[in-house]
Amino acid sequence: MRKKSVLRGVLLSVIASTFLLADGDVIKLEDVTVSANKIEEKAKDVPQSITVLDEETLEEKRITQIEDVAKEIPNMSFQHSANGSESMSFRGLNTSTFAFNNPVVIYVDGVPYYDRYDYNPSLLNVRQMEVLRGPQGTLYGKDAIGGVINIITKEPTNEWHGSIGTEYGNYTFSQSTFNTSGALIDDKLFAGVNGTLKFDDGWITNDYPGMNNDANREKDQRLSGFLLLKPTDRFSGKLTFSHDHLKDYFMDAMAIDSTVALNDLRREDNEHVSFDVPQFRERTTDAQSLRLNYDFDFATLESITTHKDFSLNVQDDADYKSGTSMDGLKSLIVSDVKTWTEELRLSSKDQTVRWVTGLYLDDEERDQGPYGNARFLTSVANVESEINTQTAAAFAQAVVPLYDTLELTLGGRYQHVSRDIDSDYYNSFIGGTSLHHYADKKTWNTFLPKAALSYKFNDALMTYVSVSKGYIPGGFNFYSNSDGSDSSFEPETSVNYEVGIKYTGDDYSLNASLFRMNIEDLQVYKMVGYITVVDNAKKAHSQGVELDGKYLLTDHIELSAALGLIEAEYDDYTNANVHYDGQRIENTPRFTSNLGLAYIATRGWYGRADLQGRGTTGFIRNSKVETTDGGLTANARLGYKFKDWDLYGFMTNITDEAYIVTYGRGVGFNDPRRFGVGVKYTF
Repeated sequence: MRKKSVLRGVLLSVIASTFLLADGDVIKLEDVTVSANKIEEKAKDVPQSITVLDEETLEEKRITQIEDVAKEIPNMSFQHSANGSESMSFRGLNTSTFAFNNPVVIYVDGVPYYDRYDYNPSLLNVRQMEVLRGPQGTLYGKDAIGGVINIITKEPTNEWHGSIGTEYGNYTFSQSTFNTSGALIDDKLFAGVNGTLKFDDGWITNDYPGMNNDANREKDQRLSGFLLLKPTDRFSGKLTFSHDHLKDYFMDAMAIDSTVALNDLRREDNEHVSFDVPQFRERTTDAQSLRLNYDFDFATLESITTHKDFSLNVQDDADYKSGTSMDGLKSLIVSDVKTWTEELRLSSKDQTVRWVTGLYLDDEERDQGPYGNARFLTSVANVESEINTQTAAAFAQAVVPLYDTLELTLGGRYQHVSRDIDSDYYNSFIGGTSLHHYADKKTWNTFLPKAALSYKFNDALMTYVSVSKGYIPGGFNFYSNSDGSDSSFEPETSVNYEVGIKYTGDDYSLNASLFRMNIEDLQVYKMVGYITVVDNAKKAHSQGVELDGKYLLTDHIELSAALGLIEAEYDDYTNANVHYDGQRIENTPRFTSNLGLAYIATRGWYGRADLQGRGTTGFIRNSKVETTDGGLTANARLGYKFKDWDLYGFMTNITDEAYIVTYGRGVGFNDPRRFGVGVKYTF
């Protein structure tokens, strides 16, 4: 009863604020321009599922990391794994552990983020976020088999503008931000800089003597900036840089007890832990990009060059507890990844047939090690490896009007991937010592087609049907039990069919889609004895429905909702003589949903309340897919804007709902109730 009364009170407070005197422009639904197909067009005219989050929505919902974005998207979920990686699950597709790819690739002004350890770019200074659902391999590199999150930052003006903000909350949470941009030379040279500093003591206490009590504390430092040169009306060049240093000290997880059913585990049992090895995850990313544009009369030529250097240093207590035979045993992951990409593309301007074509090159060098376990002076299991990957692709896509109301989209990408490994595996745990050397090289060539047909009934209503191929290349497992053994796994492919309808009227919008995905050689993560490997499930499928929309109840009140329902199952998968045919693909919630009510005002009182739901989820455990309960969480924000100031309070997970979100080396839970206050000054 207490949870229901708290939630009811929050919703009533937001609704009641609509009766208070407020100023500001009335809200209205507008045609949103997106660059989903790498040419500018209206979101309502693009024949695929798209969710667009603008600057105001990101701020009102306090969307500050990719995990928050996932909660807004139908059939998308986010997991923090116990070894420090971050992974996305979407439409039954999961992260490929040793191919490193997430099924949904993030782009920030052209810089790709896909690695499971480097998957949380800064969301400060964002103008618009476009979440493209379904395979995007035709136009986007980095093997976007599930989708793309395309993040576009704000463009500067001649006048200098910016903001400074700070937040404080429970668990000694604090976050400070700054952002400014403007012209150094009017109309010719612009610059901008922004940054974030975040501290959090976390909600888990380590009771082991001599250890820091704040087990899952964290601190983040982010800095980014740009220079934009526009010497002529036709030519522009933009140089951007970013530096992110993130360090946390424990995953929000508890040690696994395989004798206890997952649904019998409680988050409160995880609020106190006792681990004897200091734990930390330190991630540093330095990224730069150079974007050059030249406008011809008939087309735009664009070059995007990116460089990224990512380093990772992880140390864990191997069993997340003390008083066992594994005391003193560390789990270590150290790696450095250097990536260069180049994309050169030409896109049409003001032509009846809208088209884009280009070339893409990618070079990645990954040095990894130590990767394994170690106990001081006694035993070690370690892998030292070098993995190099080169990608080359040519792509093209065209949107061809067949009649005034009918359009055909055709596209294709030919891609060549070459990957090699040089690895040494050392083990002194079992029966003495052993050293295995593994070196191999493989190449994969593929063609990724896409076709869509869209029909516009009128300016507000359109429908479409599409088919596209998704792809993640194969790779190599780090561990090899014998010299010269083949430790590779096959590429994962999918064929996605989608039918959708979009309506955008004066006071409401609605998008609906049905999808079916046939998957072959699904890359799965499993244990083989003491070794973790990636293997292929021969066949799987996922199918479902996705709905999202908005309704303007009044000039200031907006109702928004989204729902994703999915059936995702293994069709042909055997592991250790256990057949998983017909069982659910793990890490895939049966449904995701969100419902929001917002009172929007540019001055005076404003507020919003949001409900976010997650259905039952399966995890492979004890030779079966074990199902865990989902949960329903509520969030709220209430604030007051005057002059250039914004004062507000916020609360997330108001009812303190608890549910399992990840299972692997540990069992992870969602965050408990959070609350705090904030202030922002805009100039």
